[in-house]
Amino acid sequence: MVQPFLFISPVFDSESFISDLRTFVPFDTLRSHLSSRNRELLDHINRDYADFANLSTKLVDIDATAGRMRAPLLELREEINEFRGSVEAARVARAIGLNQRCGAADAREVLESSLDAFRVVSKVEKLIQQQQDGASTTGTQSRLLERIAGELNRLKFHMTHAQNLPFTESLEKRIQSASVLFDASLRNCFIDGINNRDSKVLYNCLRAYAATDNTKNAEEIFRTTIVAPFIHKVIAHEAYAGTSGDELENDYRQIKHFFSKDCKMLLEISSTDKSGLHVFNFLANSILKEVLSAIQKVKPGVFSPGRPTEFLKNYKASLDFLAYLEGYCPSRSAVTKFRAEAICIEFMKQWNVGVYFSLRFQEIAGGLDSALTSASLVFIPDSDSDKRSSPVLMLGQSVTLLESLRSCWKEDILVFSAADNFLRLALQLLSRYCNWVSSAVDARKSNASLSPGCEWAVSATAEDFVYVIHDVNCVVSEVRGDYIGHISHYLSSCSSEVLDLVRKSMLQGVESLDNVLPLVKKTIIEVIVDKSVEELSQLKGIAATCMMSNKPVPIRHSPYVVGLLRPLKAFLEGDKARHYSTHETREELLLGTLTEMTRRYYELAAGRLSDARKTETYLQKSRQNAQKRAGAAASGVTDHNESGTEKMCMQLFLDLQEYGRNICALGLNPADIEPYCSLWKCVAPPDRQNTISV
Repeated sequence: MVQPFLFISPVFDSESFISDLRTFVPFDTLRSHLSSRNRELLDHINRDYADFANLSTKLVDIDATAGRMRAPLLELREEINEFRGSVEAARVARAIGLNQRCGAADAREVLESSLDAFRVVSKVEKLIQQQQDGASTTGTQSRLLERIAGELNRLKFHMTHAQNLPFTESLEKRIQSASVLFDASLRNCFIDGINNRDSKVLYNCLRAYAATDNTKNAEEIFRTTIVAPFIHKVIAHEAYAGTSGDELENDYRQIKHFFSKDCKMLLEISSTDKSGLHVFNFLANSILKEVLSAIQKVKPGVFSPGRPTEFLKNYKASLDFLAYLEGYCPSRSAVTKFRAEAICIEFMKQWNVGVYFSLRFQEIAGGLDSALTSASLVFIPDSDSDKRSSPVLMLGQSVTLLESLRSCWKEDILVFSAADNFLRLALQLLSRYCNWVSSAVDARKSNASLSPGCEWAVSATAEDFVYVIHDVNCVVSEVRGDYIGHISHYLSSCSSEVLDLVRKSMLQGVESLDNVLPLVKKTIIEVIVDKSVEELSQLKGIAATCMMSNKPVPIRHSPYVVGLLRPLKAFLEGDKARHYSTHETREELLLGTLTEMTRRYYELAAGRLSDARKTETYLQKSRQNAQKRAGAAASGVTDHNESGTEKMCMQLFLDLQEYGRNICALGLNPADIEPYCSLWKCVAPPDRQNTISV
């Protein structure tokens, strides 16, 4: 659809419009439409031709008409310009008048401020002279000083509004002299108020300092005149006397006693609610600042983490001292403000907890690493019960692990601010012990060079690995129980989310240790089976004996069968297995050992039997060929040789029955052991293969 506004557009192009329109309307249609438009135009002209012809006659004398209209318009423009000029002149005059008025007001204000400053200076000088000449009490002097402080505050305001004037500059010497006298008088009155424990005098003096915005001076006076002498007396005396070395606990105890006795009133006054004295921070800028300065000068060694035990003791004593100072803060916001003070931040920076943890890490982790890199297991005799941790552990490596884990959360080792690092260390200790156990298991299977601490596994007995399983179970039980409980108790101030994460991380750490137990049990099974397999070497003799032609049919089991399960029985009946392994573990080891032992028995017996059958088949074919060449003379020999395989099967069947009876004596049903069933089907007579009976 064609939009009408296109025809009145400045950029309308008829040719382009028609060219675009051809895509929608045929050219013939456009041509017929043009013809109809032309006819309509001619009809309009013919219909209104009279008006069209008279159009030119109506436009006569247009210039004269325009000239008559231009004259009044020009006159109106001149009047407007004149009015605009008068208005602008009035505006400029009014602006000048206002500027002059503002200047006069400013000059008057400066003059009044100058006169007020002169009057206030005179009044301050009079009050100071009155304060110095009078024999009034300290309370009266403090009230007078508070009044002077108010006047000085007013004077400061007036001097700010009358700067760079000769008159006010002439007052500066008088103001400076009055300020010096005021500061000296206020200082003396403030010190007298502290020494006499006069709360009214202290209130007045502190309000005077606050009014003159001179809080730093009050804090410095209190620090140098009251705090410093006692602090240096305590710390320097302890250091020079050598009674406590670099310990701070006794120093802090004396300082606390001094503050609670001689400084408590000032601290309580400065923290009084709605008193306007919250601008003072005597705790940080007077007390803590002087304590830090004295320690740095007299006992700088307390900040050295090179002696971890002393460092931690002093660090905790310092935290307790900070908590004591925070006890004077009236609100939580005041505590936050105290901790944000520069001197408080500087005090905490002196204690390099990161270096302290590094030293403890080397001490704890290094001790465990030394124990785990030993070439042999360290057994703890029953008589050395005092050396064991609870629960009872049998290996020195396990004892060292549990002691190292507990060291991470001992009061004389742990730093609460580094609790996350100590938690990570505990997890690393568990991981290191787990890696030690798994590496020892792998060492028995690998012929590669042994890593330090795994040498013992090559020659270790099954009983040695029983100790390992026992200790791993004890460690897992201890960590999941009392150890996590101890950590949770120590971190009780943390949120429940944090405690839950700590618990999950520790449980995950011991889970990896618990998962290594199946590998250790498998190693025990392999050790026992390796001993038992030595008896199976006698199967070679059975094959040779049974293939002899003059050998009668066997009627009893072979002697080697009795020795097959002797190592397993000795292991299960030994004191170590009975005392240091659970019933479930022994049952698991029994089934696993019998299964593996029977599997090897089956593979070896089936292999020997298969070789015998192949040999017998080959000999039979050879004899048959010989018979064909020599006649039937050797037929009797063939009958005897054909029974060799059957005699071997019978012997193996008798041995398997005895082996099954020995299994029953250990408390298991041979039919429940899959390799035993396979071997039974391999050697049993055809009529007995479906029923296993020993």
